Amino acid sequence: MTHSNHKTDLKPRCSSRHIIRRTFSVCPVCLKRIPASHVQAGVAVFMEKECPEHGFFSTPVWRNHVPITEWIGDVPEIRDGENLDCPHACGLCPDHQRETCCVLLEVTGQCNLHCRFCFADAAPALDPATETVKGWLDQLAVPGKTLVQLSGGEPTVRDDLPEIIRHARQAGCAHVQLNSNGIRLGQDKAYAGSLAEAGLSFVFLQFDGMDDDVYRTLRGKPLLEIKKKAITHCGECGIGVTLVPTLVPEVNVHQIGAIIDYGISMSPWVRGVHFQPVSFFGRIPQMPLDQMPSDQMPSDRMRLTLDQLMAKIETQTGGRIARQHLLSSRFNHPLCKFHGDFVVLPDSIMPLSHPRDRSGKCCDSPVTVDQNRAFITRRWQRPAPDLLSPAGEAPSRCCPSSGNIVPASCCNPNALTAPREGRFPDKPSQTPFPMNPPPDSLDLDYFMNRVRTHGFTLTSMAFQDAGNLDIERLRRCSLHVFDNGRFVPFCAYYLAGWQPKEGSS
Repeated sequence: MTHSNHKTDLKPRCSSRHIIRRTFSVCPVCLKRIPASHVQAGVAVFMEKECPEHGFFSTPVWRNHVPITEWIGDVPEIRDGENLDCPHACGLCPDHQRETCCVLLEVTGQCNLHCRFCFADAAPALDPATETVKGWLDQLAVPGKTLVQLSGGEPTVRDDLPEIIRHARQAGCAHVQLNSNGIRLGQDKAYAGSLAEAGLSFVFLQFDGMDDDVYRTLRGKPLLEIKKKAITHCGECGIGVTLVPTLVPEVNVHQIGAIIDYGISMSPWVRGVHFQPVSFFGRIPQMPLDQMPSDQMPSDRMRLTLDQLMAKIETQTGGRIARQHLLSSRFNHPLCKFHGDFVVLPDSIMPLSHPRDRSGKCCDSPVTVDQNRAFITRRWQRPAPDLLSPAGEAPSRCCPSSGNIVPASCCNPNALTAPREGRFPDKPSQTPFPMNPPPDSLDLDYFMNRVRTHGFTLTSMAFQDAGNLDIERLRRCSLHVFDNGRFVPFCAYYLAGWQPKEGSS
């Protein structure tokens, strides 16, 4: 981020710069709501804004690996007089444009790690009583619809987590997600099994890279093997796992392709990868001087934009996963997230998502909250336990038209598909998947069954902080934190100002 106390307006300062969009944001220091603009300067797009007290700020929001105007499409700009109470009176208000798709519920402030980057930076407090958490679930649940994310802290430090999950189901939550670092899941298979029996749908597993140098840097200790054990235990218990890397430039961005390959190699236990480019709120480290100006604002090179991430996915997978396979959100704001839909076949991975216009519509109808939630849960939901097997031991077929898994004996031995050789989940770089169409021999029943059991998603969420908060984006947020009876947009709930060092100018 560029910061100057020099007072200036937000007009382009030279002929190569032009405003492409106007919005509202906040001052990164005092959090006062102020006007902001998206300004294209060369190939990059910056959010520029000025606080009367704290000066001018500029933060990169897009680098045009995909044209930003194409990506955003016809999403309307926020206008003067709209969402005037945002972000400081979020609740949700009548002006908020999206219903709740996912509800995040913090069930603990305790954690068994002390990560350098964490959005939850509050001082640990006593855990809420079990009955208190049950009461919250009763309040937030919409029977047959709610997708609740149990978060913290680290939820698995609670011994009563199975009871909480069971009550969430009884309260009517259709799906229960666990956000976890995986330590206890890897150490205690019986505990993972108790979560599955209670009704846990899937786990978002903190998974930052393929070597322990990454974990030492971001999490303070080597964790790769325990995370692999967590995947195994969840897989054996029938719990779908989505890998969630926090991407920090100069730490683990170079491992994006390896993380994807590893996830694919562990299908169907692993249901996808959900990338989270680092945002600067909650607990963040003191940056080296060459990365943090004197006022402690993150430098531009510490920002990884969504289009940069898509370009790196394409490059690091050797073009096997192309930018055209990754689509903008049609429910949230396009600058908030992307998704790609795939199916893992015994010897290939096939894209199911295809390029489309960025209008945010499908068949001339807007995407609804129920459609958005159904897409998420359909792809991340655990498959039937009897269909589970790592991709390296991909289920073979008996009587291809049935799509059934091979039993102990088969009426048609010629239908058997031998497991692919050389599949070692701990060596994903040695098992590349060509982006091939399914073989002609695959019948429709088998293919549709395979989509259900071995579906794989690539998604990303670009959380906002005080440097790049965009009210136009925030008012379309559908991930809401439940707090004392209110549903608060995620990025508004965790928003915090950056305090300059004493004596900085």
